[in-house]
Amino acid sequence: MKIAFSRPTASREEQRQLFENYRAVGYEGLQLKAGQYMPYVDNPQQFCDEWGQYEGVAAGLIIGGKLDDGGIATLRKLFTFAGAVGSERIIFCHGVPRSEVTDADIKQFARLLSDLGREAQQQGVALSLHHHYNQPVMHLADIATFFDAADPDAVGLTIDTAHLVKSGIGDVAGVIREFGDVIDNFHLKDFADGDWRVLGHGGLNFDPIFAAIGDIDYEGWLCADEESGGDLIGGMRECYQVIREKLAVIGSS
Repeated sequence: MKIAFSRPTASREEQRQLFENYRAVGYEGLQLKAGQYMPYVDNPQQFCDEWGQYEGVAAGLIIGGKLDDGGIATLRKLFTFAGAVGSERIIFCHGVPRSEVTDADIKQFARLLSDLGREAQQQGVALSLHHHYNQPVMHLADIATFFDAADPDAVGLTIDTAHLVKSGIGDVAGVIREFGDVIDNFHLKDFADGDWRVLGHGGLNFDPIFAAIGDIDYEGWLCADEESGGDLIGGMRECYQVIREKLAVIGSS
């Protein structure tokens, strides 16, 4: 498994701090928020010129949007950008409220994202759906409905630990075991009192979560998705320490 980090940044200087320090802490890559790469999407060479010296700097690209004509056009443009800057994966958050969609809609989204995933593969890039609180794939049944219709060779599943809990799903480890064959990315995030927390500072018990990750023989990215709003470097270090400690336990079991 490889460990990545993701964190929103409020300024170019904060973005530079993120890019210049993640590898020194121990991370092998970043999964970038849209604001960190979208200014370059029409000029991938500029991104490479400014940030390409940092290995794994764009390992993943997180994008939110709809699957209307404009959203699909943006995704297609992103496939090209991702291929040019060496991204492995695009993580899609579907920005439509859960209350506005039916199971039939979810199945149609699954078929459409499968088609788009096959297009992304032509650029050497994988497409992963990020289940999300108050988005079409929110509940446990929604994940099953989506992957009943999706092509798992074309679109995978990003599991976000905190979004599962916020969506009312308490057995995170059970979800991991149930859908292990389609999971291709993890966002590890803690949660308490309605807020995102640095790993180890919230209410999630990560011991069974990591045990489940080990049980499914997962070999992909584990991304600390740090959205607490606290100190950037401090949060980066704390998240890395928690992940390494949990991996050491399952590695020795």
